[in-house]
Amino acid sequence: MSRMKLPRGQAYLIALAVVVVIAFSITVATSGETGTQSAADESTVSSSSPPSSSPSASSKSSAPNKPKSQSGPNFEIKALKSGEKPPQFIIFSFDGAGSHQKWLTFSATAKKVKAQFTGFLTGLYLLDDAHKSAYVGPGHAAGKSSVGFGGTKDEVYQMINDLNKAKAAGHEIGTHFNGHFCAGAEPSANKWDAAAWNSELDQFFSFLTNYAQINGYTDAPKLTVTPADIQGERTPCLEGDSDQYFPALLAHNMRYDTSKVSNGIQWPTLINGVWEFWMPSVTVPALGTKVIAMDYNFWYKFNKAKDEPGRAPEFTKMVLDTYQSMYAAALNGNRAPLVIGNHFNNWSGNAFNPAVDAFMAAACNKPETVCTTYQNVLKWMAVQDPAILAGLLAQPPTAN
Repeated sequence: MSRMKLPRGQAYLIALAVVVVIAFSITVATSGETGTQSAADESTVSSSSPPSSSPSASSKSSAPNKPKSQSGPNFEIKALKSGEKPPQFIIFSFDGAGSHQKWLTFSATAKKVKAQFTGFLTGLYLLDDAHKSAYVGPGHAAGKSSVGFGGTKDEVYQMINDLNKAKAAGHEIGTHFNGHFCAGAEPSANKWDAAAWNSELDQFFSFLTNYAQINGYTDAPKLTVTPADIQGERTPCLEGDSDQYFPALLAHNMRYDTSKVSNGIQWPTLINGVWEFWMPSVTVPALGTKVIAMDYNFWYKFNKAKDEPGRAPEFTKMVLDTYQSMYAAALNGNRAPLVIGNHFNNWSGNAFNPAVDAFMAAACNKPETVCTTYQNVLKWMAVQDPAILAGLLAQPPTAN
């Protein structure tokens, strides 16, 4: 059956109306604000986590000092003029966010270059090992986790301190859910239905708001990160059916996902009420092959994720060269936000964190470049002229 062809003017008005609806959805969500990777172990302070992926915590504190607040976007949020290019946004994001030493490292670098980044917190890092049975993963026994728990009381308090300092510095906290059950740890996230995802989020937010009571602490510091601060997530191992977990996100007043993979560097897409910040599949210049731009995926591409600390400098250089290639392609191409996915793990002799740290230090002070959070990019999108925003979002992905 042939399709009716609309007059050009009418078609433009319809397209513009769609963009107005999209922009309105961002604005409404913003106005209420208060402030396929393979299975991978998260970095955490817990002594029950795998030692190869669990940097030990240091500088423990039983009563963290209240940090001075510097929260707020790290750039001026304003509408583009006609013909003006958008900033080259870079979004650094860290799954798990459970290593004190890595919080220190990346926070220090971010402060030097006026960057803000996102940590996707694994909720179990708010439970000490003695109270791990408070968590029941979908289809799993109480107290079971693929990534351990929060360790000792002092280590949990250090986690609270790190999160409070991060929020005060304007960094974003999202969720990486809880048990990190990936393929092989069945039922894994790929098998979960909407009820399972809702259970994961219900428990995450319970740990966030009630960690002291759950752990039986009477002298606990207040966690300043609130449920309203949690606006987005990345799923465990990039797994899961979005038809099942998107409804759970919306039920918990969340606005974005950053788990789906795109072929190249792409602008966010609004899918069923949720903004998708795509994880880009990019070319590794040293290999000439493509890989999802995340540390574990680089590692698997390089040597099937074997622990080879002696090759750490080689791996670091290959990843850094890839980031620089991605940046050049986006800056000179569609200017889509550059999503950098990483963990706080010391995989293969800590081969991957130095690449992220070096890229942050080198790129974030460059002209027309802003290293910021997902939430801040959404705020920026909300103030754009609908027609200009439509043009940006409609651009095809950029390849490096």
